[in-house]
Amino acid sequence: MELQIYINGKFFPQSKALISVFDHGFLYGDGVFEGIRSYAGRVFRFEAHLERLYKSAGRIALKIPLSKEELKEAVLVTLRKNNLKDAYIRLIVSRGTGDLGLDPRKCPKPTIVIITHKISLYPESFYKQGLEIATLSTERNSPRALDPQIKSMNYLNNILGKIEAIDKKVEEGIMFNRQGLVTECTGDNIFIVIQGKLLTPPLYLGVLEGITRDIVMEIARKFELPLAEEEIGREELYRVQECFLTGTAAEIIPVVKIDDRMIGDGQPGKTTLKMIEEFHKITRREGGEIYVKK
Repeated sequence: MELQIYINGKFFPQSKALISVFDHGFLYGDGVFEGIRSYAGRVFRFEAHLERLYKSAGRIALKIPLSKEELKEAVLVTLRKNNLKDAYIRLIVSRGTGDLGLDPRKCPKPTIVIITHKISLYPESFYKQGLEIATLSTERNSPRALDPQIKSMNYLNNILGKIEAIDKKVEEGIMFNRQGLVTECTGDNIFIVIQGKLLTPPLYLGVLEGITRDIVMEIARKFELPLAEEEIGREELYRVQECFLTGTAAEIIPVVKIDDRMIGDGQPGKTTLKMIEEFHKITRREGGEIYVKK
């Protein structure tokens, strides 16, 4: 049975789920999106994701034509139609159909698309054995050019970084800003442990405020682990005791090598394993919007 895709209030089988070639999301990447997870029939951190979506839209002067409650219900209905209990949800709002010019005033109605599916970003073995990643020469967009807090459909900066990582034969890469400071990876936030202290780059450097990033910081505070948002240079990366990446799709994944330099003993560290354990507990116990019957 084909997946059912929501487009502007209607459902279409995957093979017939189409948008106009004049949609500015397709032509220019003019739109915003969220990646959301559901676990055991509950949408995880739904409110936080919706809040970020509406903020992203506001930052590009894009008015979402549905209220948060209406959009929430549309997501839940889409999950039910596809009979998914553990799912990845891609919620997209583009500028809509216009003409070949840039003028957003030519797009009278935004396009809303909801896709619900399974996702496995990395093989299970990587979560047990850890990732090898590399530093990249592809610079992260300047916040003054494209605010990283806008979760934009235009991901070309990230894709160029991903291509460079693939060329280096690794799954992920670390992107720096113009000042040579660590920002994030091509699709994930990054945390490191140095001298027992958990560090992550501050948002102002060009970092998306990730939902999973926030959860890791919540866990650190709960267990009173030393935590700080600090500027991280290349030299710090080569003396880390632990490293892990976070993201909605990736969840929390250990890193055991950076630029062929082994981290610690080459195995996921105790802080990393604690974060993974606590994150899984949160996803199992935390309430959320229930959309399937037990």
